[in-house]
Amino acid sequence: MTSLWVAGSWIGGRISYWRRLRLVTLAATGNGFDLTGWLTFVVSQGLRTARRLRYTSAMVGTLINVGTVLTGGTVGLFLHRALPQRFQRIVLQGLGLITLLLGFQMALKTANIFIVLASILIGALLGEWWRLQDRMDALGHWLEARFKRGDDDRFTEGFVTTSLLFCVGPMALLGSIQDGVSGDYKTLAIKSFMDGFAAMVFAAELGWGVLFSAATVLVYQGGITLAAAPLQRVLTSGMINEMTAVGGLMIVGIGLMLLEIKRLPLANFLPALALAPLLAALWPMK
Repeated sequence: MTSLWVAGSWIGGRISYWRRLRLVTLAATGNGFDLTGWLTFVVSQGLRTARRLRYTSAMVGTLINVGTVLTGGTVGLFLHRALPQRFQRIVLQGLGLITLLLGFQMALKTANIFIVLASILIGALLGEWWRLQDRMDALGHWLEARFKRGDDDRFTEGFVTTSLLFCVGPMALLGSIQDGVSGDYKTLAIKSFMDGFAAMVFAAELGWGVLFSAATVLVYQGGITLAAAPLQRVLTSGMINEMTAVGGLMIVGIGLMLLEIKRLPLANFLPALALAPLLAALWPMK
């Protein structure tokens, strides 16, 4: 109960936090980068969060992840002004190739291709029925109307793309469970480093919306952490592998989008992540 209260109070105070972060970041990415002022702001917010979490060690890994996404994204906004467009484009293409490789590696973890097939097809139908992509785009547009800069025309794309990339994967799931059950946040710490670098690259190309994916990371990973104990008892290694494979195909879709090959409504495939472990439990491998 204490963990839920702490998480709720932390999220409740984020509106003013985002506005202050926006002002500080806009100033930092203006005529000169005030690194000292920006770090002072981030550290003060981190200390305030730590005081609020003094009664619980839950969500430490998630909070580290949120911090690295914000930090990397802010540095990326500065690079957006410093790097020529052709350099930003080639870096994004390189990241697209790496994303494809990561997605294929994850997808090959499946032990039963029919589970992946059924999960993707049924999940896509459910997502289209529930209009998940439209809802996520609407959330991005809502944030864009309130926080975007005048020259940032890819806010929603940055928010949706990085939200999916940072949350769809085994490290987000397993790391959050480990953090919630034993307080071991090493997996999330490693993920945080990678996400921070990715946020820097994406923000340099896609702009301000990347920073708001930190809120998605907080809600997704924080929710898993708080529900870690029952999830650990239910999920088997086979179920996690099939969910990882489905997530890998979604990451392949992100890679295709980054390379400007094909744009897919990836949010509509999110129900497949929940269907994969369920189907794996109903259809176990012998």
